[in-house]
Amino acid sequence: MLHRLLALVLKEMQVLLRDPQSRKLLIVPVILQLALFPHAATLEVRNSTLAILRQDGGADAQELIQRVSRTQAFTEIRMLGSLQELTRCIQNQEALLAMQIPQDFGRKLERGESSSLQVILDGRRSNSGQIAQGYLQQIIQTFIQDRNLRLGLPTPPSRLDVRHAFNPNLIYVWSIVPGLVAIITTTITLVVSALSIGREREQGTLEQLMVSPLTPGMIMVGKTIPAILVSAFQATLILGGGVFLYGVPFQGSLFLLYLGMLVYTLTLVGFGFLIASICSTQQQAFLGIFSFIMPAILLSGFASPVDNMPGWLRALTWFNPLRHFIIIVKGVFLKQMNAAGVFENLWPLILIGTVTLAAARLMFHRKTA
Repeated sequence: MLHRLLALVLKEMQVLLRDPQSRKLLIVPVILQLALFPHAATLEVRNSTLAILRQDGGADAQELIQRVSRTQAFTEIRMLGSLQELTRCIQNQEALLAMQIPQDFGRKLERGESSSLQVILDGRRSNSGQIAQGYLQQIIQTFIQDRNLRLGLPTPPSRLDVRHAFNPNLIYVWSIVPGLVAIITTTITLVVSALSIGREREQGTLEQLMVSPLTPGMIMVGKTIPAILVSAFQATLILGGGVFLYGVPFQGSLFLLYLGMLVYTLTLVGFGFLIASICSTQQQAFLGIFSFIMPAILLSGFASPVDNMPGWLRALTWFNPLRHFIIIVKGVFLKQMNAAGVFENLWPLILIGTVTLAAARLMFHRKTA
């Protein structure tokens, strides 16, 4: 039995690797995503334009503008001359933010009074605008505190000292790269498992497999092992690129990471075989994969926190295997998650995988009976 199973595994690997185009499809997309994703899929705000309407000609306003211009968030400062110009600048998307410094800004600071600055955000880019507004607010607060200390003026009685655990400098790449391990593993596992059945059916070789000494269970195992090997290889590429190219610290255990990846891959194989059992062609299987991947990513916490979702949607995300695996990957990568923490997110994967693999085997048996 083991000899027959090994022959099927070797046959599947030969199908995947027999021509140069297939080999490129297994390696080149991973390299491209590793090179582009950490820089393109980021919520950081850099190299933005800030429009300033300066109505105060004093030294305090000048120092504030100089501090703002030295940040990476605002590399272009556009000085405006009127409110009409400010409105037009926002309307034409020439600036992400516009700040108005009133005439009495410096005088109020001299008297120790609170001076308000009006900031206008471009609501069409609400997320970036709010992040940039947070940067600007921090610069203004730091400027006022430094000014009061320098002049011996009263300072706030307490100061909030913020420290960011596991990512002290808020480097967004540290969050993106571990997530890439989960996203690319999801894609390649579903493609290899789902399309393999569709390919056999289209080429007319599925009937040959069924009349061979292999049982339906052995056929599923033989098609599962190549998916595991390919996804582990691609995940290793991303892991090495994240650590050695982007400097993302790997704090946890490789054994726990690959254990979680193995269980997660088996869960995805169940979904892949279910899709393949429902679909008749590779094209239909590909559409089924796409229909699964997009909701899975949206409900995983990769792009937006699960806690921000409505209660009924948060409950629905429990059945999404990508959500649990992203927690494992980021936990092992950045916070040295121990075995208990990994198992807390591993047992839902085991449960989901058991159900999907059993359902896939039942569907596959009925389709081929």
